[in-house]
Amino acid sequence: MKHKDYYDDQYILDIAQKIHAVQPSFDKTGFSNELLGQLDELELFARFDCIVDAMQKYLSDDYSNNIQAFYGLLGPELNRSEGMFTFGWWLWPIGRYVERYGTADWQVSLAFLKELTKRFTGEYAIRPLLKEQPEAVMDELIVWTRDENVHVRRLASEGVRIRLPWSAKLMVALDEFDRYKQILTNLKDDSEKFVQKSVGNNLNDLYKEAPDKADAIITSWQDSSNSKAQAWIIKHGMRKQK
Repeated sequence: MKHKDYYDDQYILDIAQKIHAVQPSFDKTGFSNELLGQLDELELFARFDCIVDAMQKYLSDDYSNNIQAFYGLLGPELNRSEGMFTFGWWLWPIGRYVERYGTADWQVSLAFLKELTKRFTGEYAIRPLLKEQPEAVMDELIVWTRDENVHVRRLASEGVRIRLPWSAKLMVALDEFDRYKQILTNLKDDSEKFVQKSVGNNLNDLYKEAPDKADAIITSWQDSSNSKAQAWIIKHGMRKQK
């Protein structure tokens, strides 16, 4: 079963009911009628955008109010690093809504993404916030690198990747390099492979855009400390440089 096939007519009926339960003014019938039978020929992100268009039409006009309602959708946190796509896949259109409209109140959006990522990824939705408020958002991500939740730490890294798959390039790593370096440095000894892989992928992306900066990060790490996690991250980050 392809990813797109999860977002079918039954999904529309289910998500309509879920949203109505947390925002009773939401017209679940109008939302459903607009989408039923309309998604079958569309690819994954086109389905998301149709769903989000309908959300925007039938939700309240108050973005912050909608986000507060969405907290009620989230359910329990994942209890391990795996599982976001297995258990949280149904939240992807919620993340897409934040991705498209989140700059209406970036602080409200950022706080919500910290909770969303404990159930499903926020790596796409955070990127417009980084474009809009790079310094402030990255300062918060630096705090997140010390969070006890592995998904929050991973988002601090994954969200700032230059070449995130299925996303346009994001150059905040170069524009705010000192903050970017701090994020990666805070995570270089993380015990979770889920986080290590993200940091390594950041370095690999950076090598494709500014290899001198990637080398500078690695040199600074090697001059100050060494750990198994750091060694694995460096090897993963340099995997296509040899």
